[in-house]
Amino acid sequence: MADVDITVSGPLFDDRAAREFAAYANDAREQIAEFAEEHVLNLNGQDFRHPTGYYESNVMTERASADVSRVHDSGVVYGPWLEGVGTRNRERPGFPGYFHWRRTKALLALRAPEMAERLLQRYLPRVR
Repeated sequence: MADVDITVSGPLFDDRAAREFAAYANDAREQIAEFAEEHVLNLNGQDFRHPTGYYESNVMTERASADVSRVHDSGVVYGPWLEGVGTRNRERPGFPGYFHWRRTKALLALRAPEMAERLLQRYLPRVR
């Protein structure tokens, strides 16, 4: 019987693929979070009747964990009221809220897969 030697090489076997896919996931997460932050701020600019700049200055993105970025309003006390989910919205039915966070979340559900797919096309040639 003869011995058979098998040699494997390339991006799948030398960790290049793993590094590229990790970079891709990080890049996709950052781009999608950046899009969300910009969209919320754009809606605020369009919708707010008397903007002071304070609320907008507290909208930010933070890395919540290795895999998650979170876009938020830094806990501004009247943020829920602006969104339309605060307890005062129920007391004063005259102001339903701007729904800027819900609208952004709905848009992300539509756009994020497309954004991630487009970005993936840049990374795939690196792992071949």
